[in-house]
Amino acid sequence: MLNQIEELLSARDYKAAMQLSENLRSLALKGLHYFQTYDLLMLMAMITLGYISWMVFLVLHVLQAYTLLPGDIFRKEEAVRQKSNTGKAQLCGCLFMAVVSVLLFLERSPPLYHAYFAMTIFLWTQILNEYKFIKALWRYLRGRESDYVIKLLALGLVSVIILELLVHSFTERKLYTWCFLIVGAIASIYLYKSIPWRSGIPVFVCLTCWFLSLFTLMPAEIPDNNKLVNASGVMVIVIGLTGKWLDLKAGVNRFWFGICNHEKRQPKFPMLFQLQALLVGLSSVMVFLSTSHRTVKQELHTIHQLMNWFIAGFSMILPLFSENGLLSRLNSIFLGFAPPFLLLSIGYEAVFYGALGLVLIAWILFENSLLYVYKVNKSSASGKNLGEHAFLENDTRYLQLSDMRIPLTFMVLFNVAFFGTGNFASIASFEISSVYSQTELLPIAALSDGRTPHLQVIHTIPACYVSFSILKEICAFSAITKLLEVPRIGCYFLVILCSDVMTVHFFFLVKNTGSWMEIGNSISHFGIMSAQVVFVLLLFALTNIYTKDIEIRSGSRDSRKVM
Repeated sequence: MLNQIEELLSARDYKAAMQLSENLRSLALKGLHYFQTYDLLMLMAMITLGYISWMVFLVLHVLQAYTLLPGDIFRKEEAVRQKSNTGKAQLCGCLFMAVVSVLLFLERSPPLYHAYFAMTIFLWTQILNEYKFIKALWRYLRGRESDYVIKLLALGLVSVIILELLVHSFTERKLYTWCFLIVGAIASIYLYKSIPWRSGIPVFVCLTCWFLSLFTLMPAEIPDNNKLVNASGVMVIVIGLTGKWLDLKAGVNRFWFGICNHEKRQPKFPMLFQLQALLVGLSSVMVFLSTSHRTVKQELHTIHQLMNWFIAGFSMILPLFSENGLLSRLNSIFLGFAPPFLLLSIGYEAVFYGALGLVLIAWILFENSLLYVYKVNKSSASGKNLGEHAFLENDTRYLQLSDMRIPLTFMVLFNVAFFGTGNFASIASFEISSVYSQTELLPIAALSDGRTPHLQVIHTIPACYVSFSILKEICAFSAITKLLEVPRIGCYFLVILCSDVMTVHFFFLVKNTGSWMEIGNSISHFGIMSAQVVFVLLLFALTNIYTKDIEIRSGSRDSRKVM
């Protein structure tokens, strides 16, 4: 066909040459499309089955290890027979995998195909091993009252709706505005019916949620506003000072009982709070100096670079030496992560740090209030619901249906941390200017002088994660699991489950046609959700350093209990 086109061009028959060229282009596009999709159906089916099997496996593991459901029904009656079926399932799985491997080898499939099939078959084999468990669970659910089944289905429906809203929030940030406006109103009304209005907690929860809802209405590309960053430093200090005062004075309030210090003890470092506040103030000053140098296109002096690194690093170590009460430790973490956040800020995202911190405190107060109401109702209902507070070996209670709100809330706040200030949106639209402005505030960009983009890309990682307060959010999540005495690992598995539901949706949204931006965004969304499982696991391990020794006072006795 190329020879024919050349002959037509030589004969000056341009119209026929153009027609033949268009036909050639159409054939090339069809060939490329076939090359991309000839085994698409098989791969999509296998990957989808793999995700479904992984989610089913997670659900079974959580039910067996972290819930009381259905208790002794299959632990005593089915344990022996369940083990006898394991060998048959394993044998069938191995034989099926062998047949599939031979077929893939004959088809000369890539090694990755073998990995997809092997993982999917392995997971389904593990699920079949739990056949007796699943059968006993089905009998248990059939024997329960209809109200319980309706509650279970309603929980599943609400969970799916929330996760689908999170999927759509990747392209429509304003969904978070409506989310926090509605949640703020509903949560405050619910608390108003449960606890006295004069406690101030319902109003605080409502106002903080409404305050955070403003940020997803702001532009994705953040304009420079040095004064706002400096004012945010003052706001962080005021919030920290208020938290310190409440930690010392509000413990007598029964709704703050579990999270405040209840004894006057000599802290490890008496001047720790003052030192952390000083570092927050210094970081605001360094932002002003760094911005001044960037405005006149001058490199930062070596002393400025060293001070930036010292303030950012030293401030994140100090929370380890704070008191181990819940509010005092979280207040110290809030102040400790503020300096590196401010050093990476260029505008209104500095205010977002304080707003997110207030919402996290509101979440803790909400859970603490529910815990107080539950304990009051339990004490008045003498003898009822004794099975609901059975404990595991490590002094954490079994998970209940209502505990699903914890991972769902975490997923919402985790995604808000990405999209609350629009920095992720600006990166997704390939705008390097905002990233360059952020990197200039720390010495790595001053050394590169903007001529080495790979250093800017590397430096974007802390700009996206540390500055979005994800570490602080996971610390609050860990503190809540200790406050409610629920297993943190069990809640983490539920977070993985929620992430996988979103990942499957993003998998079907991946595009191979359209503009480069559309293709890139669809792939990046799927990649982000796939990597979130590992990323959150690493952050859980990191934040455990900050939260492992947090102490919660039990309402039944005066001594505090280390979870």
